[in-house]
Amino acid sequence: MQTKLSKHLAMASAIALGIGLAAQAQAAKPTWEGHEKCAGIVKKGMNSCGTSKHNCAGQAAKDNDAEEWIYLPKGTCEKITGSTLKKKAS
Repeated sequence: MQTKLSKHLAMASAIALGIGLAAQAQAAKPTWEGHEKCAGIVKKGMNSCGTSKHNCAGQAAKDNDAEEWIYLPKGTCEKITGSTLKKKAS
């Protein structure tokens, strides 16, 4: 009887953990609404996404690379010296 109860408790705990992790993963995804891509101001290793040189975030090889970009709140990029606002492809 004790073994059966332990199995049910373990199964219920695993299901609850799975549901909790799935809910947390959904909440953690940013939408980036109200933000824009700003290039030329990124510190080494702090870029938001890929470029023609690599495909992943966090791989900027040097500071202030003109191709590397980060998301900033709209209107912020134009206020930073040395930055370039990356326009959306039309």
